[in-house]
Amino acid sequence: MSEPELEKDLSFAPCENVSPKTLDQEQITQYNELGYISGLTAYEDKVAIDHRKSFDHLLDEFKNNGKDAYSINGYHTKCESIYNVVLNKNILDAVEDIIGPDIIAWGTHYFTKPPHDKKSVPMHQDASYWPFTPSRTVTCWLAIDDATLENSAMQFLPKTHDKGHLEWEDTKEEAVLNQSILNPGQYGEPFDNVLKAGQFSLHADMLAHGSKANTSAHRRCGLTIRYCPPSVIAIEKAWANNAILCRGKDKDDNWVKNKAPVGENIFDKVLPIGGN
Repeated sequence: MSEPELEKDLSFAPCENVSPKTLDQEQITQYNELGYISGLTAYEDKVAIDHRKSFDHLLDEFKNNGKDAYSINGYHTKCESIYNVVLNKNILDAVEDIIGPDIIAWGTHYFTKPPHDKKSVPMHQDASYWPFTPSRTVTCWLAIDDATLENSAMQFLPKTHDKGHLEWEDTKEEAVLNQSILNPGQYGEPFDNVLKAGQFSLHADMLAHGSKANTSAHRRCGLTIRYCPPSVIAIEKAWANNAILCRGKDKDDNWVKNKAPVGENIFDKVLPIGGN
């Protein structure tokens, strides 16, 4: 007898943390009220430059094997360099203040907009794509390059994270994703997520966000890392297979906990996910 299919819970659960380790109460309140916080630091300048060089080398390896700039998707359990970023202490400390001491990382994706890239990312809600319940994923967006107004920094629509599943249509323009929220202007002015390389933001998985085409002469790259508490369940079981237990315990054993990879195994197959 098969198990009944779970229904997706797309509600927002406010963070209740009276004694955060890294964030302050103003940042916790902003996350609850607006759906995001920004301007946090993972790496100082020199380390950010070294990380960019490491990424450039990885990107070259992918391109030399016929893959495009958006292909490095889901390789955190295959590439040692990405695995190490996922476990960055500064990022995990901030994530812990939002979701608690037990932390799973289940997805990563480098979003690399080359100069004069015509592809946009329409306004969308991440959890609309993902087969998880409840929707408790927090996305870290780590700037590899400086993300500016000119090279298409990501944009958030504040306060859309607690409005439920917003109506959307199939994307009509040249874009990375196929979902486009209807009339996004009705939700107010967007916040431009301008970041220096080495900085990161955190946003709730129901927050509407996207980015325009990069019309500048400068690349814009960011690494998204998807974190959630282990209590989140993958409705499609395969989505639980590419996880890292970053901190704490998975007491219900909902996730496959992968060991640290050795080297950069770019030819291993992974389950790609949608993005930003």
